[in-house]
Amino acid sequence: MNATRALGRYGEELAARLLVDTGMAVLARNWRCGRAGEIDIVARDGDTMVVCEVKTRRGGPDGRMPFEHPMAAITSAKADRLRHLAACWLQRHGGPPPPGGVRIDIVGVVLPRRGAPQVEHVAGVA
Repeated sequence: MNATRALGRYGEELAARLLVDTGMAVLARNWRCGRAGEIDIVARDGDTMVVCEVKTRRGGPDGRMPFEHPMAAITSAKADRLRHLAACWLQRHGGPPPPGGVRIDIVGVVLPRRGAPQVEHVAGVA
């Protein structure tokens, strides 16, 4: 596994732990829908289905981001793709949306050179 994939997997593991710690149930990780793409984490938050995108970045030597913050990675095109993937999930796993609907969340993970990872969860980004 290359370093970028390992970084992503580590960030997804941290994100899944955070979601579980906040009371969510993780239903699937790295779920693929053909060529449409992949959902990093599918979870349930009460009666709401959550499609969670995870973005992991390494911090620079001074602890700041060398590039964009992970939360800036959700563009309107990405949100549209996640909505399409949510529809694929529902079609393959039992039909209509749950009573609480479908929500798109993002978990941003920043791994500083020193110190603990910074994990931030934002619900309902799109």
